Amino acid sequence: MERKKDGELSAFAAIVLLGIMGLVTVLDLGCNKGQSAEGAGKNPKIVAVMHLEPFVVNLADAEDNRFLRVGIDLGLENPVPAKEGKGGEGAVPTARIRDCILGVLTTWHSDALLAPEGKLKLKDEIVKSLQARVPELAVREVYFTDFLVQR
Repeated sequence: MERKKDGELSAFAAIVLLGIMGLVTVLDLGCNKGQSAEGAGKNPKIVAVMHLEPFVVNLADAEDNRFLRVGIDLGLENPVPAKEGKGGEGAVPTARIRDCILGVLTTWHSDALLAPEGKLKLKDEIVKSLQARVPELAVREVYFTDFLVQR
């Protein structure tokens, strides 16, 4: 009688395991399918990420001094250009990139930045500004690695 129960338990365990594996596969395919269907037409593949040193800026709040400290990485469609020479910028226009981002950041108010939708709008604005002023960089995404609003 014991052997029959052991066999039934093993068969039951195998069925449960297969069911779980099937469920995980279906869920994974469902998640990936949605992303690839949306991403295939809209977003080009990010092939490189460029790290920038953190920014500290005065915000546009009129009533009091407000500051933003933000770390930014840029998702690029093209590989990062190699730096040339010691001390020169080479192919990476760091000054133009930072100037462009600072120009966008200093127009924002602290209340707008504290809202989740504000951060998304800020990312979009930075991407559009960089695409217009530094098109050779092919910026497609902005990633915040640090974000602190001081009030």
